[in-house]
Amino acid sequence: MDPRALGHRDPPLGARGRVGRRHGRGGRRAGPADGRDLPEQIGAVICATVTHPFATPAAAPLLATRLGANGVPAFDISAACAGYCYAISLASDMVRGGSAEHVLVVGVEKLSSVTDTSDRGTAFIFGDGAGATVVSPSDEPGIGPTVWGSDGEKWSTIQQRLGWDEILRRWEAEDAGQTVDWSDAQAHDARSASTLAMAGQSVFRWAVWGMAPVAQQAIDKAGITAADLDAFIPHQANMRIVDAMVKQLGLPEDIPVARDIAETGNTSAASVPLATERMLREGEAPRGGLALQIGFGAGLVYAAQVVRLP
Repeated sequence: MDPRALGHRDPPLGARGRVGRRHGRGGRRAGPADGRDLPEQIGAVICATVTHPFATPAAAPLLATRLGANGVPAFDISAACAGYCYAISLASDMVRGGSAEHVLVVGVEKLSSVTDTSDRGTAFIFGDGAGATVVSPSDEPGIGPTVWGSDGEKWSTIQQRLGWDEILRRWEAEDAGQTVDWSDAQAHDARSASTLAMAGQSVFRWAVWGMAPVAQQAIDKAGITAADLDAFIPHQANMRIVDAMVKQLGLPEDIPVARDIAETGNTSAASVPLATERMLREGEAPRGGLALQIGFGAGLVYAAQVVRLP
């Protein structure tokens, strides 16, 4: 395999190497660590979420303080179901660039707070959860190039029914005694107007036909083949989407595939780290093995990369 396949002067991810250790003389390379770093070693915190209840301040600074890492750079990113993979890419670049040595990446959502329980298209699938990892220097590359992007033309396929400015305007009108019609947002009051609506079939078609090529690009850019993978960890949006991606990628039958949605539901930015932790804990995926991870969702946005498991 071509050592330039990663886009750096590093050997490809298929080569042997330790992850989560201090870098050697070859320069800084990033990899996911096993999460045992002490709080004083954390150099930055990135929190991927779309359900933090405050527009400001962000969740990450408070999290850093509660962990005993007050003072480090800390910020949130809003990339919905792709948020964790976005954050992994950012953390990798921070470690490679030397702006932080150990970066805590958290994917966390409380989708129950933005779910309309009467909506049969979403109420049964969205869930709450949180997962995290620490990206640290390693002797060999542990995070491949990220293939990511967005499609704003499909912005409305997964969205809050109304923006907060419009919700507040209508709420104030109701307080003033006016009759307000919420039906244009498929809602009946301010609470239901603040929940998520999803054009399920449109999102399904986009994910099935659009995300397998993204995942394949991530494999190619990592300088490996599908047969080199030890696990496939896609965003847990829909079991049929996962099965379709496995088929389109031509993954060997013996490669473990995360299908956690049956137990966890769709936890957005938390789904990939939750599935990763479960597969490692249960021995379904090997520590030090290569995993293809991909997140995709509201925006629409997507991100995929091959990583060496901690």
